[in-house]
Amino acid sequence: MPHWLGMMSIVEAATDRFTQAEAASFARDGFLICRDLMPNHYLTAIKSLADRDIAGELGDIEYEADVRYPGAPESLDAEGGRTIRRLRQAFSRDPVFCSLVKEPFLLQRLQQLLGEHVVMPLAHHNCIMTKSPQFSSDTGWHQDIRYWSFDHSNLVNVWIALTEEVPENGCLSLLPGTHTQPIDPQRLDDQQFLRVNHPDNQLWLDRAVTAELRPGDVLFFHACCFHSATRNNSRRTKCSAVFTFREQENRPIVGTRSALLPELLLS
Repeated sequence: MPHWLGMMSIVEAATDRFTQAEAASFARDGFLICRDLMPNHYLTAIKSLADRDIAGELGDIEYEADVRYPGAPESLDAEGGRTIRRLRQAFSRDPVFCSLVKEPFLLQRLQQLLGEHVVMPLAHHNCIMTKSPQFSSDTGWHQDIRYWSFDHSNLVNVWIALTEEVPENGCLSLLPGTHTQPIDPQRLDDQQFLRVNHPDNQLWLDRAVTAELRPGDVLFFHACCFHSATRNNSRRTKCSAVFTFREQENRPIVGTRSALLPELLLS
C-alpha cells in the first residue's frame, strides 16, 4: 500500500454536511476529499462545455506558454504553444455553475468551514483546469494565497474532478498542516515556491500526500495549504473545475487584483 493512503483524509459523502470528525480533519490537515460528491448531470454538463471551449479556444484562456513553468512551451509560437492550461472565468461560460455553487452539498459544507455567509470571488480560480498529455508543465510547491490580497488568508478552494486524477497525469499533492504554519521567506524562492533543497522544508516534504481522484470526487483545500503537481505523462487530458470561496467579513483589499471583479454572495 502506498504510504500516503493511510494519511489522506477521504470521506464518503452520505449527507450535505461534514461530520464533526471530517471538519476536524480539514482543520488539522487543510484539505479533505469527498468521494462521489458531484452528481453525474453536473459532470456531464461541465465536461461537455469544457470540451467545446477547449476545441474552439473560446473565451478567456491561459496557455501553458503563458506561465513558463518547467515543461511548458517557450512561447505561443513554439511547438505546442497553443496548449491550454485553463479556461478562465468559468462562471460566465454556462448557467450550470449558477446552480452548482448553490447546491446544499457544496454550500452547507462551505458554511461549516467559513461561516454562515459565504462569498465566491470571481477574480481567483473560477476556472476549468486542463492538463494535456503533451506540453503540460510542473507546478512547484506553493500556497494559492500568494497571488491574492484579502484582509486575512482564510479562503477555501473546491476542486472538482471531471476526469481521473492520478500521479501519472499530474494530480495534486499536498503538504498536510501547512495552512496553519508560518513560513520564513528564506524557505521560498523568488516566485514564492518552496525551495525543495532547503533543509527546513524537508520535514514538510517528507509528509506529502497525493490526492488521487475519480470523476465526481471533490477536494476541499485551504488556500494556505502548500500543494504541487507534475506534468501529465499519460495519453489523455486531465480536466477539473476549480473555485474559491471566502467568508463575508474577509474582504478583498481595494486596489488589488482580488478586488477587480464582482463577487457572489451565496448565503
